Amino acid sequence: MTGAVDITVNTLDVTMAVVVGGLFAIGFHLMLQRSLMRIVLGFILLGHGTNMLLLVAGGTPGLPPVLEGRPVDPAEPADPLPQAMALTSIIITFGLTAFLMALAYRSWRLSGSDEVRDDVEDRRIDIALQRAGADEVTGPPEGPGGNGPDDGPGSGPGDGSEPGGEGDGDAPDHRDDDDTAPGDHR
Repeated sequence: MTGAVDITVNTLDVTMAVVVGGLFAIGFHLMLQRSLMRIVLGFILLGHGTNMLLLVAGGTPGLPPVLEGRPVDPAEPADPLPQAMALTSIIITFGLTAFLMALAYRSWRLSGSDEVRDDVEDRRIDIALQRAGADEVTGPPEGPGGNGPDDGPGSGPGDGSEPGGEGDGDAPDHRDDDDTAPGDHR
């Protein structure tokens, strides 16, 4: 056959591909967790997976890239670019890991937990969207104060029943369920 290319798959290449894929899968899974330490560990695994991917992309090992002035066949030496990119990736991963660990420690010191809580504003938006979806099904409220036939007395605007109102359970100082503000436990 003309034009046929013989592609041989090395066992080491397949093993490295599986390891890189596993590191990326576990790293992404950990980064989707709510614990800050798991997020940091997921980022570390992603960094290791990236380093291994860059080294695998360099191809099979060859001669050193610097050959001390002797003539060289271009197919023999190893490509220095993936090695340089892997070293750069190691430095970047180390710096970001130190930064993320400092943020996680600071968050733990302030809240006493390393779990990421839901954002108050996200909950308010979700409640508003749910109410808007209910209005589409039941129709707009009737009457001048927004009191429809199904609304109880005092459920109009300004009575604290709307998201962000005075009667909402989320105070602006973001107190926990046990009525302690972040940092009160120290």
